[in-house]
Amino acid sequence: MKSDAQLIKEARRDAEALGELYCRHAATIHSWLRAQASPETASELAAETFAQAALSLRRFKDPGDGSAAPWLFGIAKNLLRRSYERDRVERSARRRLGMPEAWHDPGPGRVEERDRAERMTPGLVTALAALPPGQRRALELRVIEELPYTEVASSLSCSEVAARIRVTRALGSLSQRLKGVSP
Repeated sequence: MKSDAQLIKEARRDAEALGELYCRHAATIHSWLRAQASPETASELAAETFAQAALSLRRFKDPGDGSAAPWLFGIAKNLLRRSYERDRVERSARRRLGMPEAWHDPGPGRVEERDRAERMTPGLVTALAALPPGQRRALELRVIEELPYTEVASSLSCSEVAARIRVTRALGSLSQRLKGVSP
């Protein structure tokens, strides 16, 4: 049986080697992620872990020619951390804007929240349209597209500090404008 290190070396040229590596570790990675997150998130992050691994095979370093598990768990841990951060940012932005957390599909048990969200939508659209273009774009990139501030800054051709300021000002403006909106 080949070692993980051998499979990784071969996977650079042979997809079957990557498939074998996946078969060895996918269940363990998924189980660990499932203990940390929802079933949907765990499945998405497990798949993303192996996609990231496939893209970074050359970065695998194992002088002992042993297991890829620590490397794969490191990738999974980083993806999980980023997922938590995106969720935290989204929840915070929704709270600041007075939006319900389950904006996309509150489900049958949350009819009041769905109703509140529907009543807020016109006010939110108006408030977003009233933002200066730079602030609106920064907010879209950070909250809707869930980009980290470094990427927001790069996209807007500004510093990370300036990107953070634009997002903060946009959230403040929206919050002020939405105070008059009847939820």
